[in-house]
Amino acid sequence: MTSDDPLAAALAAAGLTDPAEDRPSDDPLAAALAAAGLAGVRPGESPPPPAPAVSATTVEEPVAPEPGPRWPAGTATGVGSLPGADPGEAAAVVVGELPLLPHLPELPARGVGADMIGRTAALLVDLAVEVRPSGWRVADRAGADHRRAVGLLRTDLDAFEEACDPVRPGWVKVQAAGPWTLAAAVELRTGHRVLTDRGAVREFAASLTEGLARHVAEVRARTGAHVLLQLDEPGLSAVLAGLVPTPSQYGTVRAVSEPAAKDVLRDLIGAVGAPVVLHCCADRPPLGVLADVGAAAVGIDATRPAVAGRTARPAALDEIGAVWDAGTPLLLGLVPSTAPDRPVTSRELAGRAFDLADRLGFARERLAELAVPTPTCGLAGADPAWARRALTLAREIGEGFVDPPEE
Repeated sequence: MTSDDPLAAALAAAGLTDPAEDRPSDDPLAAALAAAGLAGVRPGESPPPPAPAVSATTVEEPVAPEPGPRWPAGTATGVGSLPGADPGEAAAVVVGELPLLPHLPELPARGVGADMIGRTAALLVDLAVEVRPSGWRVADRAGADHRRAVGLLRTDLDAFEEACDPVRPGWVKVQAAGPWTLAAAVELRTGHRVLTDRGAVREFAASLTEGLARHVAEVRARTGAHVLLQLDEPGLSAVLAGLVPTPSQYGTVRAVSEPAAKDVLRDLIGAVGAPVVLHCCADRPPLGVLADVGAAAVGIDATRPAVAGRTARPAALDEIGAVWDAGTPLLLGLVPSTAPDRPVTSRELAGRAFDLADRLGFARERLAELAVPTPTCGLAGADPAWARRALTLAREIGEGFVDPPEE
C-alpha cells in the first residue's frame, strides 16, 4: 500500500525508515521477527541475503630473530690441533693461554682415531667406519678402529673438563670435520667416496648432525659454558670445483652445486643446538657459500695471497666486506702455524687485520667485535714451545683489537 506521506515515501525509497519504525513495536510477533532480522518480510517471501561480513585483517611485519649470545669483544681462540700426545697438558695450555674461548685440543700425533676424519667419525650415530690402506671406509659394525677413536675423544673430554673447572670459561669451542669434507674423505664399501652417492651424503649428514648435537650438549653440561661448534671444511673448495679424485686417481668426482652444498650445511647448522663457525683455510675459501647458510662466524687464513697484501683479489675482498657488512665475525688466521725464521710480535701480526679493515672501510675498533684472531691453521706441525707462543700471540692480538693503534 502506498503511503500518503511524501517524506516517508522518499525515506523508504532511499532505504531509510522513519526513526519511529525503529522504536519497539507493541506487536510481539513483529518484535520477534525484527530480532531475527526478518522485519518487513511478508509471509511466503524469502528473507533478504545477509550483508557480507567485513573483517579487518592485521598484517604483522616479520620479526627478525634475535641474535644469540656472543663471546666477549677481543676474544682469541685456536684452530684445533696441537703437538704432542698428552691431552691433560694440551688442555691446560689452551685454557691458560685462551681463557675467553678455549678450544678442545686435537692431538693427531696419537695416530689412528686422533686425526680429523677419525675423530669426527667417532661422533656418527648408527654408522661405523674402519681404516683401510686407502683411508677411512664405511664398516658393517664398529670395530677396533672406531672404538679407538671414541675412546680418544672421551679421554680428551675428560682432560678438557678438568682444565676448565677452575677457570669456568663463559665460552668453549669444539671442532669436527664438516659434512662435505667428511663425505669427500670417507669411502663406501665399494671403495668410492661417500660424495659419489647423494643418498649416502644425506645419510652421513643426518648421522653427523645427531652426533654433533649430542656432543655439544655433553660439552655444555661438562663445562657449564656456551659452546661454539667449528666445522672444518678444508675440502669444500674441491667439492664445489669437482676436483675430488676418484679411487683410480685418473678422474674426479662430479662437482656439487652451490645450492646443494648450502642446503646440507644450512640443515646441519639449524639442528645442532649451538652457534657454528665454518672454517676453511684454503687459498680461495668459498665465502659465498660459507657466509650464506646461517653460520655464526666464518674462519679463514688471513695470510693467504688471495686475501692479504698486494696480491689480494678484489673479488675476495668484496666477499669479506659483505661478511662484515652482515655483522658476521671472521676467525682470522694471523699467527704462523709453525715457528717463523725470526721473532715476531703481536702488533706486527695484527697489521694484516688492520690493513684489511682499512682497505674495506671498517673502523679498526670494530675488529674487537668482527674478528677473532687465531693461528693460520692447526698447530700439530709446530714444536711445543711455538704452539704455546702462537696461542699467546693470538690472545695478545685480540686484546689489541679492543684498543687498536690509529695508524
